[in-house]
Amino acid sequence: MVKIVFTPDWFLTGDVLIDIFSFVTLCLIFILAFKSYSLSKKKGTLYIGLGFLLIALAELASILTKFVLYYDTSVTQEIGNAIITYEIVRSVDFFYYAGFFFSRLLMLLGFYTIYKLPLKRVSGEFFLYIYFITIISFLSQPYYYIYHFTALVLLVFLINKYYRIYLKDKRINTKILVTSFALLAIGQTVFLFSKLSYIYVIGQSIQLISYIILLMLIIRIVKDGKKEKQNRNHA
Repeated sequence: MVKIVFTPDWFLTGDVLIDIFSFVTLCLIFILAFKSYSLSKKKGTLYIGLGFLLIALAELASILTKFVLYYDTSVTQEIGNAIITYEIVRSVDFFYYAGFFFSRLLMLLGFYTIYKLPLKRVSGEFFLYIYFITIISFLSQPYYYIYHFTALVLLVFLINKYYRIYLKDKRINTKILVTSFALLAIGQTVFLFSKLSYIYVIGQSIQLISYIILLMLIIRIVKDGKKEKQNRNHA
């Protein structure tokens, strides 16, 4: 089995806990964006929320996959050890590859959704991008760096987009969002070298910081909403 995630044994629990924290934070962002859309009916807010929801589902797929990945597949029964071990490993391999495929597919789709949508009209170009994202997610199984490089490129586009928005509105919330995206981009850059286990830990730690910043953004938006109930443009 080709290893896709280079998590050192001592970091297994921390790895899953970071993903769980990320999943919860991203779900909160989606809920907040959906509530904002319900009030303002701005499609841009809705699509931002959907993008974060896709990323949350990617984290969920990663969590479920890692639970199987960290399970000891060498457990066998006394009779027919070779056959039983083979069947267990084969089943884990299938779940392993399928889980990380959907994790990476949903993550890239989430970044793309936040960056590109809403569209004025759905064109062939849109489906072409979806096709390429699917192919990249599939090819990144043996070549993990393809996924991380693609995620990095999408994040660079996101940073550029929201930095331009920040230059126009000068809102602190937008600046916080850009900072979080920047840290995610740094994390993806580190993951390019994650074949070294300690580098993977550094990358996950940077991602944790970026999601903590997103959580701080959520808290700030909620507080602002309580202070100014009539102002719903924080999303």
